[in-house]
Amino acid sequence: MNEGALRGTASNDGAPNDGAEIQDPAPRGVSAPELGAQTLLAIDTALGTSVALGVGGGAGGTPGGRIFEVASDDPRGHTEAIGVLISQVFEIAESSPTEVTGVVVGIGPGPFTGLRVGIAAAHAFAAGRGVPLLPLQGHEAVALAVLEAGAAAPGLRVVQDAKRRELFVTEYAGLDWAGIPVRTVDPHLAAREGFAARPGDVWPERIPAAGLVRLAARRLAAGRGFESDRALYLRTPDVFPPAVRKRVST
Repeated sequence: MNEGALRGTASNDGAPNDGAEIQDPAPRGVSAPELGAQTLLAIDTALGTSVALGVGGGAGGTPGGRIFEVASDDPRGHTEAIGVLISQVFEIAESSPTEVTGVVVGIGPGPFTGLRVGIAAAHAFAAGRGVPLLPLQGHEAVALAVLEAGAAAPGLRVVQDAKRRELFVTEYAGLDWAGIPVRTVDPHLAAREGFAARPGDVWPERIPAAGLVRLAARRLAAGRGFESDRALYLRTPDVFPPAVRKRVST
């Protein structure tokens, strides 16, 4: 399966089986003709940290368009990893931040702490370069990889551990004419206990930023819109601002 997404059937208790495999990111680049002349940077921090750069044909001397991806599987080190990975992907692609025409960002679903790091980094890069921010749901990139590999069962479900005995679940049904996954059930929380696993459920270990690049390029080419940049935490964050104390007059 391409784009670094995890694929595999689920066991009866709703966990990915031991035979599922994850493909390494693509440091040498993979072909991406859908990029056209665009150069898109993608960032996702829902699961680990994944950064990809799609260099369009004619940009950076790369004919036909290619996508380069680097990633860290550390679920907690987003802040430390994000800057290093962005620098690495430009170096590997032999490209420059000045060539970027848009910044794609995964908005979840995912945990509060991880998502806010990636979204903040994407906002900062897009604002600094004066290019548009292109928010997308991370599960869409996972679904794309599975559907393009022809490995999806009817009613493809992307299932992600949400901690606290809960799961993030999104459902898809094939690709549309533009090569974009058709979402049939929006991301939602499901209780792990009693969750009825299906053969072919997909449990990602990482959201593939390379898939986000492909999706953004296809959406732009088809004149499609993007998501809001509001993160899909799907539940109230565990961290709250301190309460404001009322001043009592005497």
